[in-house]
Amino acid sequence: MAEKTYSMTLAEKEKLEKELEELKLVRRPEVVERIKIARSYGDLSENSEYEAAKDEQAFVEGQISSLETKIRYAEIVDSDSVAQDEVAIGKTVTLQEIGESEEEVYHIVGAAGADAFVNKVSNESPIGHALIGKKTGDTATIETPVGSYQVKILKVEKTV
Repeated sequence: MAEKTYSMTLAEKEKLEKELEELKLVRRPEVVERIKIARSYGDLSENSEYEAAKDEQAFVEGQISSLETKIRYAEIVDSDSVAQDEVAIGKTVTLQEIGESEEEVYHIVGAAGADAFVNKVSNESPIGHALIGKKTGDTATIETPVGSYQVKILKVEKTV
């Protein structure tokens, strides 16, 4: 079965590679050291420090595995290869909900770079999915679990 690909910009892939390096070269050795120290406390059956360190080790190893998969199956998207006013990964979109006066700005990123707190939306999110391929002046319908709404695309720029 073919693996899923992860669309992302080159900058997003480089960020994942840095995060992976940090996990492998800093966090993993720290956790191993904590396990070694906790083992020295004796009886492992009632050693909460050992259990906590083992839990953290499992978490770190899971993160490493996830990042390695995303990097291995990364599909680099070049936003320069699409029209200047077309929404794609690596673009910043200014839009306005129909019937509202407030403008919203979103950065379209691959799933690995999504961060709703800073308006970085994935191409796989309802907003990103609805906007990809649209151009300045187009109207898009955004489907959400609680209903749909329409937005007008006011401006599309390459994300700096």
